[in-house]
Amino acid sequence: MTTPHDTTPQYPFTAVVGMDDLRLALLLNAVSPAVGGVLVRGEKGTAKSTAVRALSALMPAVDVVAGCRFACAPAAPDPGCPDGPHGTGGAEERPTRMVELPVGASEDRLVGALDIERALSEGVKAFEPGLLADAHRGILYVDEVNLLHDHLVDLLLDAAAMGASYVEREGVSVRHAARFLLVGTMNPEEGELRPQLLDRFGLTVEVAASREPGLRVEVVRRRLAYDADPAGFAARWADEEDALRRRIAAARALLPDVALGDAALRQIAATCAAFEVDGMRADIVMARTATALAAWAGRTEVAEEDVRQAALLALPHRRRRNPFDAPGLDEDKLDRTLEEFGADQDPGGDDDPDPEPEGPEDGPGGGGPDGGGCPPQDGGPDGSAAAPELPHQQEREAPKEEPAAPGQDGEAGQPQEPAGQDAPGAGGEAAAVGATEPFRTRRLDVPGLGEGADGRRSRARTAHGRTTGARRPHGALGKLHLAATVQAAAPHQRVRGRSGPGLVVRRDDLREAVREGREGNLVLFVVDASGSMAARKRMSAVKGAVLSLLLDAYQRRDKIGMITFRGTGAELALPPTSSVEAGAARLEQLPTGGRTPLSEGLLRAHEVLRVERMRDASRRPLVVVVTDGRATGGPEPVVRAARAARLLAGAGTASVVVDCEAGPVRLGLAGELARELQGTAITLDELRADSVSALVRTVQGNRKAA
Repeated sequence: MTTPHDTTPQYPFTAVVGMDDLRLALLLNAVSPAVGGVLVRGEKGTAKSTAVRALSALMPAVDVVAGCRFACAPAAPDPGCPDGPHGTGGAEERPTRMVELPVGASEDRLVGALDIERALSEGVKAFEPGLLADAHRGILYVDEVNLLHDHLVDLLLDAAAMGASYVEREGVSVRHAARFLLVGTMNPEEGELRPQLLDRFGLTVEVAASREPGLRVEVVRRRLAYDADPAGFAARWADEEDALRRRIAAARALLPDVALGDAALRQIAATCAAFEVDGMRADIVMARTATALAAWAGRTEVAEEDVRQAALLALPHRRRRNPFDAPGLDEDKLDRTLEEFGADQDPGGDDDPDPEPEGPEDGPGGGGPDGGGCPPQDGGPDGSAAAPELPHQQEREAPKEEPAAPGQDGEAGQPQEPAGQDAPGAGGEAAAVGATEPFRTRRLDVPGLGEGADGRRSRARTAHGRTTGARRPHGALGKLHLAATVQAAAPHQRVRGRSGPGLVVRRDDLREAVREGREGNLVLFVVDASGSMAARKRMSAVKGAVLSLLLDAYQRRDKIGMITFRGTGAELALPPTSSVEAGAARLEQLPTGGRTPLSEGLLRAHEVLRVERMRDASRRPLVVVVTDGRATGGPEPVVRAARAARLLAGAGTASVVVDCEAGPVRLGLAGELARELQGTAITLDELRADSVSALVRTVQGNRKAA
C-alpha cells in the first residue's frame, strides 16, 4: 500500500551501513529497470526493508497525465489505458511511488476489481485499479514474497515480465500498463520460492548482519540518531543523497551509449553454459546488468569486471533446481571461464585489442566514504557476500555399501532379531550416514475435503480449481458463476419491468462459483532412529526416502515437521515450518542407535499436532511414520505403542506408515501399527511413483476399505 500522507523522512539510502551487494543491485535497477528487479534473501533484522524504502527517494520524479489513475506518460500515453483516450490534457509531476504488497492481499487488491453487477446490468466496465496500477512507473515492494500465495506470485511476475496487467472475468476484459521495479525480500528459514519463480527475478543478493563489532556499533549509532530526529538526520545526509541522485540520472542518460561487444557477449554465454543454468533468461539479464554496471561506472563499453559482477548477481538463484541445491557460485570456476573466453581468446581476432578498460577510480560500485556507492563484493567483514555452502546443501553421493556394524540389523539374507528386542549392543550411537539420491514419490492424500491454504496435495475448497457448484456470496463477490446468476435473475424479469431483450440483474441474484482444487497439508514425519534401523545401507535408504518425501512436500506446498525417536525418548527435531531445506539439514545430521521408544514418538506427534491445530486450524495434518514397527523402549512397549496409535487415530489424524523392515523373514509389525493408526502401510519400494510392482494405495483408499 502507498503512504502518501506520511511526512516522516525516509532513512537515507547513503546512510545504510555495509550491504554493498544489496545497494548495488538496487541502484542497477534504478539505472536500468529492464534488469528485472531484485530478490533479497537474508535473515531477519538486516535492514532489507529499510534499504528498499530508501531507494524510492532517489528515483527521479515522473510526469503523468493529469487525472489518469494509471500514471500514463504525457509524451506517450498507453493507447489501451482504461482512463483513455488521453487528449491534450494537462500533465503533472509527482515523486516516484513505492507501493507495498501485503502478504495477505487478495487477487482483486493486486490486479484490480471489476464491478460485475454494473457490467451485467449496465454494460459498462467499472474498474477499480489495484496495486499493479498504482506501481506503474514506480517500485513494487513485496516483503516476505515467499509467503505469498502461489497464484498471486504468478500474477505478479507475469505482469512484471509483460509490462501489463490483464483482468478477465466472464467475458469482461481490462488491460493496463504495469511496468515497475520489482523488489522482493524473504527469509529463507520460512520457506523457499519455486525455482521457476526465482528465475523471474533479475538479480538476487544474500544479506547477513555484520560480525564486525565496529560496523555493528555504527549501525546502532545511526539508527538511534535517526529515531531521535528523523528530519535532522536526513538533513545531514542530504548532500550525499543529492550526489547519488545525480549519479543515477547520469548513468541513465549514458546507458543507451554503452556498447556490449562480442567478447563480453561470448563471456556471458560461456558463463551461463558453464554453470548449467536453464533457459536463456540468465544470458539476457547478465547482458543488461553488465551494461548497467558500465553506465554506473561512467564507461561506454562493457568490461570483463562488469561481466563478472553481473554473474555474481544474476546467476546464484538460477542454479537452484530444487530446494536442496547449494546457492551461490564457485568464483574460481567463474574466473577460469572468463579467462578462457576473454577478449584475447576470440577466435575471430581483434584488429585492435583493448587493454584493461579504464574507469573511474572508485570502480563500478564506487561513491566514496559517504557510502553512496557500492564496491564489488569480495566477501568483506560485513557479511554481504554470497552465503557459503552449508554442509547439508552440498551435493550428496550415495554411500558405499559397507557391512552392517556388530549389533545392528543385517541386510537381505541375514537373520534379524526377534520382535520386541533391539540388536545386542544397540544402546550406543552410530555415526550419521548420508542419504541416497531422492526419487519421485507417490502422492499421499488426506481423506475428505479441506479448506486449507492452496497447495497440491489433498482435495479442498479453494479459490482456484474446477467449478463444482454455486452459492450466494459471503461478503465480497468472488468468482462469478454466470449461469447460476442468470438462472437466479430470470424468473424476476417481468416484475422488474423487463419485457424485451436483455436481463436486469440485481445484487441478490449474484452467485459465486464454488471451486474444488488442492490444498497444502502439514506433513509431520515421525522417524525411527533406533538401533534396529541403524544398518548403514538400510539407514541410507531410509534417509533417501524421507528426503524424497521432503522434496515432494516442497513441490506440493506443504508445511513440514520432524520428530525422531531413539533411546529413551522422542525429540522434535524440526518444529512445523515451510522450510524443507531445514528438514533436509536435520535429516543429514540424524544419529542412530539405542532402543525403540515407538510410543514416545507417536505421543509427541499427537502433542505437536494439538498445538498446531490451535495455530492453523484449516491446515490438515498427515503423519508419516518411518519405522520397521518394532517397539522396545519403556515398560510394555508394544501395548503403549498401540495405545498411542489409537490416540492419533481417535483425533482423526491421517497416517501413513513407511515399512522399513528388511530381510527374507519379515514380521509385519509396521502393518499392525498402520491398522492401529487406521492408516496405510507401504514399503520403501511401493513409495516410489515409478515402481512397476508398487501398489496403488492412498490414505483415502485405506479408510474406505476399513
